[in-house]
Amino acid sequence: MPCPTCLKNKIALLIAGVLFLGGCSTGFLGLAPAGDKKEYAHARDLYNVQQYQEAIKELTGYIYKAGNVKRREARAYRLLGRSYEQLGQLNKALETYLEALEFHPKNVPLLIAAADLYQRTGLTDKSQQLYARALEEEPDNLDALSGQAENYRSFGFYSQARAYYDQFFALNPAAAPHYRARYASTFLNQSNFEQAFIHITMALAEDSTQPDYWLISAQAAFGLGHWPEALADLNNAISLAPDRADLRLYKIIGLYQAGNYKESLKEAQAFLKKYPRRPLGLLLEALNEQRLGYTARARTHLQQAAATDDKTFVGQVVARLLAEWK
Repeated sequence: MPCPTCLKNKIALLIAGVLFLGGCSTGFLGLAPAGDKKEYAHARDLYNVQQYQEAIKELTGYIYKAGNVKRREARAYRLLGRSYEQLGQLNKALETYLEALEFHPKNVPLLIAAADLYQRTGLTDKSQQLYARALEEEPDNLDALSGQAENYRSFGFYSQARAYYDQFFALNPAAAPHYRARYASTFLNQSNFEQAFIHITMALAEDSTQPDYWLISAQAAFGLGHWPEALADLNNAISLAPDRADLRLYKIIGLYQAGNYKESLKEAQAFLKKYPRRPLGLLLEALNEQRLGYTARARTHLQQAAATDDKTFVGQVVARLLAEWK
């Protein structure tokens, strides 16, 4: 009777021989043939050198060569979708992910990829559903937690958004500052200026090059009545993005709220030189002129604003002021 070790070695050699000779067309126990793996690796290399169109060709052939849909690899679908994303073909990318999910409905990377695309294209309700499925599979998945938090933030459900962010930060306290900035904005949107200021300050400590971070900080500081700090933050934001009209408008409003009407008027006039006949700019110019006693000029600028914009919220405010300033 052969010894157990000898028998074990013979079985191992037999298996190796079957694999080497290709005795099974799908590989031992149905594993993917070596050629398939090389094709995927080649496609991945093409992707890594930004040859996305060639990667798509390779991956399409690799995926659909598998007659049995259950053998179509999730990772290949994921790379194919990413290739389409890099080319800006978001519809094709989404179609790829959704097809893959028919065969791999619990694959978390695919669920997150599709959820992210839905989010980016404004289909937030569909994004929410897929992130929820991903969290059922992996409750501590950071991408799913932050993605779902952003969905709730966009819906205006700020407390629910923070619940996801709380879990996210508990697992990842060293998260990138843009997460902390989004978290701060949920407090800001509920007029919790103190917490907004705390968290945006944490974001700025890690990255002070983002004008939107300074804007959130300024808005929080205004809410707390810290006028000098708020205006300093706005100046920082403007220095980083001098061509952003919204930042200049916030500064005009901030100076007006602080009671610095002369400086606010000066900024409004400079704004209108760069952006002529902007209704909000004209309204802010008029408000400052009225405060400074330049009533006739204020009314003239209100009339100009009304002629430009009579349907939006700004237009409604202008119409009301014109009725009051007779």
